[in-house]
Order: sequence, then C-alpha cells, then structure tokens
Amino acid sequence: MIKVLMHGCNGRVGQTISRIISQHEGIQIVAGVDPYLEVPNAFPVFSHIQECNIEADVIIDFSTAKAVVPLLEYAKNKKIPTVVCTTGLSAEEIAFIHDISTTVPLFFSANMSLGVNLLIALAKRATEVLSDSSFDIEIIEKHHNQKIDAPSGTALAIADAINETLDNTYSFCYDRSTVREKRPKKEIGIHAVRGGTIVGEHEILFAGNDEFISLTHQATSKEVFAVGAIKAAKFLAHKAPGLYNMEHLLEA
Repeated sequence: MIKVLMHGCNGRVGQTISRIISQHEGIQIVAGVDPYLEVPNAFPVFSHIQECNIEADVIIDFSTAKAVVPLLEYAKNKKIPTVVCTTGLSAEEIAFIHDISTTVPLFFSANMSLGVNLLIALAKRATEVLSDSSFDIEIIEKHHNQKIDAPSGTALAIADAINETLDNTYSFCYDRSTVREKRPKKEIGIHAVRGGTIVGEHEILFAGNDEFISLTHQATSKEVFAVGAIKAAKFLAHKAPGLYNMEHLLEA
C-alpha cells in the first residue's frame, strides 16, 4: 500500500485527487495539509506541513508557490519522495527543487497532464521537421480568469522544449505592442488568454507560406491533472534520489 500525504488537500485539484485515490486499490491518502480546514476529509488534515507527524511513502503537492520551499525542507528532513505539481514558481524556487533532488526523489513537471506532455513531444518533432523551412512559431494558451501567472508554466515549458530543439537560438516575445516592427524570424510568440472557466488550452501554431500546422491540447476538467499526479506518485514512491519528470514516466 502506497501511503500518500496530500499537500494542498482542500484545493480543487487536491479534492479531486482525494476522490480518485479513494476509488483505487494499492494507494491511499493518510494525511493532508491545507491552511483551510473547513472541508471534511476521511483523513487528518494539518494547517502547516511542519505539524504533520504521520508517516507517508510519497507527498503530492498541489498548493501555492509560497508553500513549496517549506514543503521541500520537510521532504528533505523526512526523506519523503515528493511530486511537485504547483506552478508559477520563481527561478530561485526551481533551483531549490534541483538542489533538494540530490538527496530526495522529486518529480517536477510544468503540467501533470499526460496529454500535454505528449503534445510537447509532438511539438519537438514538428520543430525538427520544419526547422529548415519558413515556418513561424506561436504559442497560444487559454485559462480561467482566476489564474494568477501568465503566461502559463506549460506554455513556457513548450517554448523551452521547442527552443532547445532549435539549439536555443530563438527569443521569446510576450507583447508585440511595445515595438512597432516586423516579426523577427528567430522568435517564438507566447500569448495568454484569461476568461471564464477555461480549464486549460494550449495551441502551438506553425505558420508557413500558404500552409499552417496546429497542435492543440484542451483540458475539460482538472481530473486530467489529478490522474497524472497519481501516476507520478506511484512511479516515484520507491525511486532513488534524483529529479524526475513526465518524460521518465512516459518511458517507464
């Protein structure tokens, strides 16, 4: 039995993960952490990670950026593998993840959807094929009006993957209204749309001469992220220290 500590258990995705895990054998949530304690759960919930005294095999984190560093310090002290699903992290917080992964198994991905990570792989392949042609690359992401960070971490991950395929020779453009000039060739445009209850949509547009190729992923519920997080937890539970991501999971 894999024992899970759910960090951010009373958020929307945290509650979805709890519901899905309750329907599966071989894995269970033994404790949760969330500053909001008014939600009923079938397991004990602590308001802060340092208060938790229940043993677990793996932590799943869907919380806020400010809670990640204390969580990782706890994971390091307790030697508990941790799946970090929180987005909007700073460069310093990401660097801290890399540092902690030298002593604790960590799983970190900009997006926990299996479909999104397949989309990234397809985008890299398309870039390889089209790199010698006159195709411009644009990334358009859409999310609900409550999302704080823009562009999304997933959009940036897609852009980084494409740019790595192009030997990191392209620059990113987030706002073309600041400079009145033609679009440079070696540029990846990244655009953020915020509105309504859009769960998440990412499109990669390859615009060439007289032909256009579009790769799109749409999430219609947060359950896709929950399923990915649970798969990652099962994958990570007994791994050696190191930094793992969706590529490792897809290849397993």
